[in-house]
Amino acid sequence: MTVTRAVELEGHIIDSGMMETAFDIIMDMDGAFEVEEFEIGRSKTERSYALLTVEAEDAERLQSIIHQLHQNGANPVDPNDAELEAAPDDQVVPPGFYSTTNHPTDVRYEGEWLTVEDPEMDCAVVVEPDGPGGPRAYTEVLNGVEAGDLVVTGNAGIRVRPPERPRGREGAFGFMQGGISSERPSGSTIEKIATAIAETKREGGNVLVVAGPALIHSGAREDLARLVREGFIDMLSIGNGFAVHDVERDLYGTSLGVDTESLDHPRKGHKHHIYAISEIIRAGGLEPAVEDGVVESGVLYECIIGDVEYVIAGSIRDDGPLPDTITDAVEAQDAIREQAHRADLVVMLSTLLHSVAVGNCLPSTTRTICVDIDPATVTQLVDRGSAQAVGMVTDIGTFVPTLAEELLAD
Repeated sequence: MTVTRAVELEGHIIDSGMMETAFDIIMDMDGAFEVEEFEIGRSKTERSYALLTVEAEDAERLQSIIHQLHQNGANPVDPNDAELEAAPDDQVVPPGFYSTTNHPTDVRYEGEWLTVEDPEMDCAVVVEPDGPGGPRAYTEVLNGVEAGDLVVTGNAGIRVRPPERPRGREGAFGFMQGGISSERPSGSTIEKIATAIAETKREGGNVLVVAGPALIHSGAREDLARLVREGFIDMLSIGNGFAVHDVERDLYGTSLGVDTESLDHPRKGHKHHIYAISEIIRAGGLEPAVEDGVVESGVLYECIIGDVEYVIAGSIRDDGPLPDTITDAVEAQDAIREQAHRADLVVMLSTLLHSVAVGNCLPSTTRTICVDIDPATVTQLVDRGSAQAVGMVTDIGTFVPTLAEELLAD
């Protein structure tokens, strides 16, 4: 005996591929469907609507299909309230808890929809019935769950809203619908990225830059520092390696022992990064080093004198590390997460691991640009759930100076 359930899709479901995805999910999971109602938007901004009856051979298979549909924006008709269960202990969630996507999400509580604050993938949803302004719902990482928190379980009473892709491509961000390619004219693409950054700043938004040490090696350090100095970057997320080589360039004129201008290998240049770490430790950290005149240029120098926020997240590979590097992994995650939730536009520059780490904290509505010489960097970011990320395949040493030239032209 088969079982059925009705689901609905609403929005730009054709242009975004949401409807095709729903059909594929049902068929791939050995289900069947009937389109009960279908209304097509007939203008660039008009929304479409589809009502489907989904059928499966048993309740367990149907539930699996509905779960996958739900993750992609197909929501059950006439939902019940979300099921809540108290966390039995700190950092312990109830069995069957709802694991979030990074899409905007609502949960139904006492007949009303609550928008889940700070959408982020792979979190739990906690409902606080007696919040200061009334009931609220928010995402919480597993290690942040406290005993007694009311955690959403199952799939009932949850509505997911993936980003839509309307037919119109107006505005500075229209180019971002094109995905990953090395075939686009780089000049015009960089110009559009510059326009997007400038538009974000005009609207009072925050620009977060995620950068890897290759940016220093490639000679783009001074141009990124100019962008910080001129106010185009509000937050910087980096690793210990970036910070070390930024300082090394100031103290010794090298990055990883190589002169970034002449490409010469100075005598004992291979020791310069260790010497740089030692000098910052001796000064008591990056800020004292800047205040005392030990460090007089660079990206972090501009961040410190311009009061631009930066997070240096450590890893097991780090030399030193610098005193400013956050070596506790959970503490570093929290610092990255706090930045990510405030960002309106994120530019990721030549760093696979750090880009994935930040991307995991971003809601799907945050516009994200990833630039790398290797297209696999952007591909991996998308595969891990940051579907909003688009990329430009080019040398970072060419991209950043050209971007700076575009932004500072006026």
